[in-house]
Amino acid sequence: MNRNEKAAVIDRIAGEIESSSAVFAVDYRGITVSQVADLRTRLRASDTTLSVVKNSLTERAADKAGAEALKEILTGPTALAFVRGDAAAAAKALSDAQRETQVLEFKGGLMDGKAVSPDEIRAISKLPSREVLYGQLVGVVASPLNGLARSLNALISGVAIQLRAIADQGLVGGDAAPAAEAPAETEAAAPAEAAPAPEADASGGDTDSTPTTDQTEDAAEAGASDAKED
Repeated sequence: MNRNEKAAVIDRIAGEIESSSAVFAVDYRGITVSQVADLRTRLRASDTTLSVVKNSLTERAADKAGAEALKEILTGPTALAFVRGDAAAAAKALSDAQRETQVLEFKGGLMDGKAVSPDEIRAISKLPSREVLYGQLVGVVASPLNGLARSLNALISGVAIQLRAIADQGLVGGDAAPAAEAPAETEAAAPAEAAPAPEADASGGDTDSTPTTDQTEDAAEAGASDAKED
C-alpha cells in the first residue's frame, strides 16, 4: 500500500469515526470468513459496518478525528464496528456472534464520543431496540391522552343525559306555563255553572210570595162585590 492509498484509508476511517454514534472494537482472532460475512449481514440491519484495518492506520485516523480514547484499545487484531443506527441492536448482533462463535471478544469502544468498556457494551446489548423504545414511548404518551378523551366523552354524555331528563320533565322549551294555568280556568268555570241555581228555586212557588195577575184581578172583584152589598 503506497502513501496515497494509506492516506485514503486514514481519511475514510476518520470519516467513519466522526459520522458514527458509536464505535465498538472486537478481537476477531479465530473467526472464519463465512462468520465475518454473516456478522456483517446482521450488522447491516442497524446501519453498522465492520472494518478490519491495521492499527497504525486506525491510530492516525483516531488522531485526525479527535478520538484519543480509541487509540488505547488498538492492541492486537482489531475489527471496528461503526454504528450509525441503533447502537443497542449493533451491540446485540456482536454479542450474539460472540456467543455463537466463541472467538469474538469485546475490547471497548466509543459512544457519543466517550469511552465504553467491554462490560458496558454487553449491558448496551441487553437494552430494548430503538423500535421497542419508540413503541413504549408512544404508549406512555398516548395513555393520558386516552384517559382525557374518555373523561371528556363521559362528561359530554352526562350533560346530554341531564338535558334530556330536564326536557322530559317539561322544564325546557316553554311548555310548563300552560300546565300551571289550567287549574285557574277550571276554578273560574265552577261558579258559572252554579249560577242558574236560583232559577230552579223560583220555579217551585213555595218560597216566592209575589201575587200573579189573576190573583190581583180576583181580589179586586171581591172587593167590589163587598162594596155593593154594603
